[in-house]
Amino acid sequence: MRVARLHAAEDIRIGQEPVPVPGPGESLVRVEAVGLCGSDLHWFDQGGIGDAVIDHPLVPGHEFAGTALTGPFEGRLVAVDPAIPCGDCAMCLEGHRNLCPTVQFAGHGHLDGGLRQFMAWPTDLLHPLPEGMTAADGALLEPLGVALHAWDLSHARAGATVAVIGCGPIGLLLVQLALACGAGRVIAVEALAHRRAAARSCGAHTVLTPEEAQDPATWKQLAGLGCEVSFEVCGHDGTIRTALLAARPGARVMLVGIPDDDRSCFPAGLARRKGLTLVLVRRMKEMYERTIELVSSGRIDVRGLVSSTYPLEQAHHAFGAAVAREGLKTVIDPQEP
Repeated sequence: MRVARLHAAEDIRIGQEPVPVPGPGESLVRVEAVGLCGSDLHWFDQGGIGDAVIDHPLVPGHEFAGTALTGPFEGRLVAVDPAIPCGDCAMCLEGHRNLCPTVQFAGHGHLDGGLRQFMAWPTDLLHPLPEGMTAADGALLEPLGVALHAWDLSHARAGATVAVIGCGPIGLLLVQLALACGAGRVIAVEALAHRRAAARSCGAHTVLTPEEAQDPATWKQLAGLGCEVSFEVCGHDGTIRTALLAARPGARVMLVGIPDDDRSCFPAGLARRKGLTLVLVRRMKEMYERTIELVSSGRIDVRGLVSSTYPLEQAHHAFGAAVAREGLKTVIDPQEP
């Protein structure tokens, strides 16, 4: 089978490897769609994320779906949960599988991810997709799950005014989720013109440039005291400041983005005077049943976020386009010749 392995920053190579043999409790999956996430771009562009660095050739990719070739879902299109928690620690037993200290995660550390034609994966982490959903739809359930987890943690109420700072795929999913969950007003901030247009298409009531959003008077005019919830989905210090400016006193500021250098700074006085609660978002919990329902019912559109699809042999070009923030969601199809 063909496999893409990342050897170092910007050094991804296509090779041939044996098809894996499923072990006990595993199924063989033919991988048919892999979405490139912001964290994948950190691996490709910088050779790591924070203190986690590439120390051996790694198969990237944790947003993926395909067809189960063995096991109880044989012949079914399935989304694949990329996280393998231990299931026995206090965090797992309390329902916080995303905080398991020994979790294994596809395309991270020493666990190969989805950029290969076939993979063996725990059967209980496969989620059959209903008729009408595609493999690319299934791959985008993972970022939707992250957005949904962030929404849950925000405690946002129906009718709330919500800010989304950064309109990449997860930001655009948060715009849609906010509307689907009854937000009264959604204000989006984005530097790139094509992503501002996408935010409008997703239903954002107001879309600002970063320059407009840096003026406190803008938020006073749009939201009075400010937004009840502010989602920061970039990981940059400047966008964190914008998220604080957007928030009303007593609000929650959700830090969803991953910083480039593993550090985030913000104006402490601004946050303190407003009495803000800053919440960091770590991946997701058990979200697949809910995300499948949101997509299959038409409440959330993931298909419209896919702007380009590449074959595995063009993985380097696909990563480069995604790093350059071309389009919205870049997908790789390992089965394409």
